[in-house]
Amino acid sequence: MTALEKNPRIWGLLAQYENPSTIFTACEKVRDAGYEKWDSCTPFPVHGLEKAMGCKPSKIPWIVLCVGLCGSTFMLWFESFAMGNLYPMVVGGKPLFSLPAFVPIWYEITVLSSCLTAFFANWILSGLPQPNHPAFNSKAFERVTDDKFFIMIESEDPKFDIEQTRALLQSTGATLVEELPS
Repeated sequence: MTALEKNPRIWGLLAQYENPSTIFTACEKVRDAGYEKWDSCTPFPVHGLEKAMGCKPSKIPWIVLCVGLCGSTFMLWFESFAMGNLYPMVVGGKPLFSLPAFVPIWYEITVLSSCLTAFFANWILSGLPQPNHPAFNSKAFERVTDDKFFIMIESEDPKFDIEQTRALLQSTGATLVEELPS
């Protein structure tokens, strides 16, 4: 029987750490223990923490590249179609397909589509917006923006057992381990 079946009102466990080196080591131990549904929260970026957590590379650069190329291709096609077929007008003796005249708008649409894709892909892949999270109910978690470091392990993780997970987090140097209600 899993911990979630015993107590369905537990979202997971929250562990507090005092400095970047202890959370870095703790993340390596949690990763090595085989947990999949967990995260770390820090008041500032900790160099190399994503590798200690075993995070896979982000898909966002590839998504931005694909959408940026599609936006660029569409805009060049649209400009040449509009000036060549819909409104064929010779201005100043230039040909109907004048690439230098298309560059400013072509470039701006490429940048705009790439920027909007980066913004929205980041939100979607991060699961945002999330106006309420179970960690927000913890009084200790309020210090994540000041000077404390945290690891959260969800009870939905296949390896989650409340006693074993608590023992693991305490063995990593956590100063506080508390249950997060759903």
